[in-house]
Amino acid sequence: MSKVPPAPPEPLGAEVFDSHCHLDIMVGSRPAAPEDPVATAAQAAAASVEGIVAAARSVGVTRLVTVGYDLASSRWGADVAARHPDVYAAVAIHPNDAHAATPEVLAEIEELAREPRVRAVGETGLDYYRDWAAKDDQHASFRAHIEIAKRTGRALVIHDREAHDDVLRVLAEEGAPDVVIFHSYSGDAEMAKRCVDAGYFMSFSGPVTYKNAGYLREAARVAPPELMLVETDAPYLPPTPHRGKPNAPYLIPLTLRCLAEVKSMQPEALAAAIGANGEKIFGPW
Repeated sequence: MSKVPPAPPEPLGAEVFDSHCHLDIMVGSRPAAPEDPVATAAQAAAASVEGIVAAARSVGVTRLVTVGYDLASSRWGADVAARHPDVYAAVAIHPNDAHAATPEVLAEIEELAREPRVRAVGETGLDYYRDWAAKDDQHASFRAHIEIAKRTGRALVIHDREAHDDVLRVLAEEGAPDVVIFHSYSGDAEMAKRCVDAGYFMSFSGPVTYKNAGYLREAARVAPPELMLVETDAPYLPPTPHRGKPNAPYLIPLTLRCLAEVKSMQPEALAAAIGANGEKIFGPW
């Protein structure tokens, strides 16, 4: 994993935002696990939140949503969003840590979700790729987060890894919140059609640019601009040609330009549509 940050891309001709990143990992507030070379590399050049925001602004990425995955990162994100006008936060317990979603922890997540600059509950959902948490625990945690999103009126940010059918089924059984976002969308075109029918947002990240990810580009063709978002998941999932390097919000233009080409749209037009979606989902900045 290279520790050298990628060069900035050509700036966009219109403003857009990063709908999902992990600022805490990028600035080194969370120790990287030994098996997490991406986080280790990102933290080796730990930047400040101000520096990350400034680098993003220099290419037209003017807003960021930092996303929680446990109680500590959720607290951290809520605090940073309260102090930085360009940052909103999402709070939740990740499905890989679903065993930690006790009633007491979930009560604090709900309390955090009600803070003014916390605008989403996530990332929550189901992850069948890893076996770090039992499926029963994951389902219980996911259902609890759905209810928190509905009670607080916040968007629901979903982590869905190799669990597409069950995620959609649970949403249908529980009754989805008004706004649902599939973070780092990983389904195919058929699933995209189901999301469109349900009115769910699809947030596309770096993998849509990968040569072997034609299924993601087919899904992006299905997704109407009014249901699309763009994200980094930084420091993870960097777009082509920067695989193997830490990701950052300033690389959003590479993913957005790929999506615009797939959609046969001008990047500025797609950026404007995504910006309008952001206002609808997260409220005015």
